[in-house]
Amino acid sequence: MANKTDLKRKFWDLLEKERTVMLACTGVYPRPMTAMVENGRGPVWFFTARHNDLAQATSRRAQQGLLVLTAKDHALFATVGGSLREDTDPAVIDRLWNPFVAAWYKGKDDPELRLLRFEPDAGELWENGSSIVAGAKMLLGIDPKRAYKDKVAKVKLGR
Repeated sequence: MANKTDLKRKFWDLLEKERTVMLACTGVYPRPMTAMVENGRGPVWFFTARHNDLAQATSRRAQQGLLVLTAKDHALFATVGGSLREDTDPAVIDRLWNPFVAAWYKGKDDPELRLLRFEPDAGELWENGSSIVAGAKMLLGIDPKRAYKDKVAKVKLGR
């Protein structure tokens, strides 16, 4: 069985480091978004504008969300489901506000500004099972599928 603890740690570390994900919700196709994580775990926060389809879909009620992450070096892949909703807590906006976010808005009270909160539930995480490495293992008489099973896990990421 995969070491779920290691894979979950790698997921949160990668998300905090690389931050770009594809985010979707019920009725809205995935789109690139910048994720913000505090303390190495969820919730995952996203600043967006009120006209964004995700903001419009979550303005009335929470939606089933989907977060997809691929490491730049393709060392880890993740698909995570959870709840996505708008969050209007000014304390959270203050805490997460930074110069990169500020560049897009007139200020923290900009009427266009929306903050989305993604509460991860469960997902699947995959470490890269390089075909080159798998080929080398086969030449050495090692079953690559057996070694790869320790690099895939269905995990619970929620609280």
